[in-house]
Amino acid sequence: MPRHQKKILGRYIVANPKICHGKPTFIGTRIMVRQILRQVAKGKSWDAIVKSWGGRVTKEGIAEAMTLAERVFSDYFKKQAATSPSASIS
Repeated sequence: MPRHQKKILGRYIVANPKICHGKPTFIGTRIMVRQILRQVAKGKSWDAIVKSWGGRVTKEGIAEAMTLAERVFSDYFKKQAATSPSASIS
């Protein structure tokens, strides 16, 4: 896929090189997924997050962002484990 095309990452999330330099955003907004993940990490409730963005991000969108983040983390960890020597715990 050419670099200049948008990539649909889910029902609510897209990476479009013309929006926020291709960072994953919520479809139809310039709200970056990382902004929402940061709010979740700080313990903000999903209801409060939805309200703070005026409803432009939904609970379903937050759930999709969490699932995507988990998948990316899991894939990264698997790659790291495959390329790093096993460490033994004494």
